[in-house]
Amino acid sequence: MQLPITAWASITHRATGVVLFVGMMILMWALDVSLQSPEGFDAVKVALASPLAKIVIWGIVAALIYHSVAGIKHLVMDFGFGESMEGGVLGARIVIVISAVLILIAGVWIW
Repeated sequence: MQLPITAWASITHRATGVVLFVGMMILMWALDVSLQSPEGFDAVKVALASPLAKIVIWGIVAALIYHSVAGIKHLVMDFGFGESMEGGVLGARIVIVISAVLILIAGVWIW
């Protein structure tokens, strides 16, 4: 059985919500450490310069981008646009393309 693109878009939207929840814990920890002292700020600054940290940050930003774009699609659908099966498929494709472009731009910005 093959899932339609609308199902993949919905599953990915939910998964990015979970990633954002966990990612916010990481970001809040980094904020807490960076605000404790100048040494803590320097430690977070050094840690964020590592390739692993950049990948984690890129992952969190990617989840935020996809979740936001899919959320906007849901808001548009709440106004009555794209509620048909064809509209849902087109909307899912648009969300994936726009998200991919924005995630690549974010990756260039982060690296």
